Amino acid sequence: MTHHNTVFSQILKLIPRHEFSVLANKHDGQRRSDAMNRWTQFIAMATAQLTGRSSLRDIESTLVSQRHLKYHLGSGSIKRTTLSRANQALSSNFFEELFTKLYTRCQRRTPKHSFRFKNKLFSLDASLLDVSMKVFPHAEYNRMKAAYKLHIGLDHNGLIPAFAAVTVGKVGDQTQAKLMNFKKGSVLVFDKGYSDYCWHNLLTSKGILWVTRIRGNAKYRVLERRIVNKSHGVTSDQIIEYTSDRSSKNNLRPVRRVGFRDVETGKHYVFITNHFDWSAKTIASIYKQRWQIELFFKWIKQNLRIKAFIGNTDNAVMTQVWIALCVYLILAYLKFQAGINQSLQQMSRLIHLNLFTRRDLIALFKPPPDRVFNSLQMRLL
Repeated sequence: MTHHNTVFSQILKLIPRHEFSVLANKHDGQRRSDAMNRWTQFIAMATAQLTGRSSLRDIESTLVSQRHLKYHLGSGSIKRTTLSRANQALSSNFFEELFTKLYTRCQRRTPKHSFRFKNKLFSLDASLLDVSMKVFPHAEYNRMKAAYKLHIGLDHNGLIPAFAAVTVGKVGDQTQAKLMNFKKGSVLVFDKGYSDYCWHNLLTSKGILWVTRIRGNAKYRVLERRIVNKSHGVTSDQIIEYTSDRSSKNNLRPVRRVGFRDVETGKHYVFITNHFDWSAKTIASIYKQRWQIELFFKWIKQNLRIKAFIGNTDNAVMTQVWIALCVYLILAYLKFQAGINQSLQQMSRLIHLNLFTRRDLIALFKPPPDRVFNSLQMRLL
């Protein structure tokens, strides 16, 4: 019978250990021999993400019960007090940089998006992560609650997070979007929360394409009206110019305004974009794909541990969120590399149930072989 290490050990092998060690030396330097190292910290927090552990005590008891696997995991001893100190003291910037390296590695194997154009397509959005106002008073979002905010730039090649930031809840969506460094030719799609016409103008000057919805109070005049095919749901296709005083001062370029009625829901949408050549239906289809980032936030909140935090400092919260994003990229890399047909939802459930079992990782996601049922065994002779 073929020997296999645990499913968890095989998942950890997907992380390039040499790069991990180089990164740890860069951020932490030489640490005491009895201090918790980055690898042990990552194993402990990844265990929480993959098994749904909700406290330091849960993580400790889970790994203590699997102490015989310590050698295969390559970890040191894990105590909840030591893990708590590590999450507070060791900078979360390490895991932020690890996230970037994992994304770079993952995108080499991602499938392409469904559109004909070859440009990279990104969706931008942010989601609140509620926390206790008593524990995190500095993260006050409003009078009723405190929250952190997870900002994401989702790559539609594989639907994986390419850019991410964790801030307190009051930080505006646009503030972080302006810090994301998109390459020339990229296509961005975002909702009205990013309606900053000066920023749109800046993106255009950088050669970055974008699609969003127009503000209801936008002032403009029509420069050109185009013929539309109403059978495709397109109601208007115009070139417009903003006419407000602020627009004139900032020398905003003309943009394209596209009206579209969804056949299924009957709702009418008005989009604006700086691309003048794609069909109006393509513009509407690009914006429709923005829904994928909503599904991403839903998935990560349901399947990973970013709704309840096991630390009470900014660094501990950010460490937990960054490790969750790293685990997401590892699962995505496994899916793309092995050509697994099951969804990430199904994969995470199977891993949850089999994390410490000794069996082939890839075989875990293959359907069991069909067995021929012998009806003679059921006969009473």
